[in-house]
Amino acid sequence: MTSDPANRHFHTLSTPRAAAAAGVLFALLFGTSLVLIRISLPEDAAAGSQWTQTDHSIRIASLLMPFAGIAFLWFIGVVRDGFGGYEDKFFSSVFIGSGLLFLAMVFVSSAVGTALTHSGAEAADFGRWLLLALSKTYALRMAAVFMISLATIWLKTGLMPKWLVGVTYAVAVVLILASEITMWLTLAFPIWVLVVSLLLLSRAGVIDLERDGR
Repeated sequence: MTSDPANRHFHTLSTPRAAAAAGVLFALLFGTSLVLIRISLPEDAAAGSQWTQTDHSIRIASLLMPFAGIAFLWFIGVVRDGFGGYEDKFFSSVFIGSGLLFLAMVFVSSAVGTALTHSGAEAADFGRWLLLALSKTYALRMAAVFMISLATIWLKTGLMPKWLVGVTYAVAVVLILASEITMWLTLAFPIWVLVVSLLLLSRAGVIDLERDGR
């Protein structure tokens, strides 16, 4: 006998701890990948030399990056789900779009780095500058837009403390204006995600993920 679907009790996976766990996992995997890529791509090295000397680090980073991307997608989905009735369609669209563009740029730059480990010296210099442009210019600025849109949602809804909103705006402005200074600046984004995730763990329920009737 089939039970009435209207009387079924459905369990959701959308919890503050799920978002926090995904954010922590992304921060650790993505941060590790960035460090490996940065070590393999010293700014003062001879053009093309780094790809023949440290391709093992690039390979490890390319293996970690897809898992970091999956965790980031989960983080986006669960955090957006937590807005509930407070969701602003405009800022949510910017939030999702910038997050996906950031992830696309990161994946492309990782693929470029992996391809360069199998290429000759003639392509290494072009690939190096392409990777730097993708990671330092485009990906970082998309990350900054992601942060600004999320901070604006927090400011409008009061779902997160004001000090975090202020810090998020400040870091985002730095990423937009100073992204070309050093590749190490890319670590600011996973560090920010880690801070947000740890705050979610310590303040479960700050982002309201409750459904009607729960």
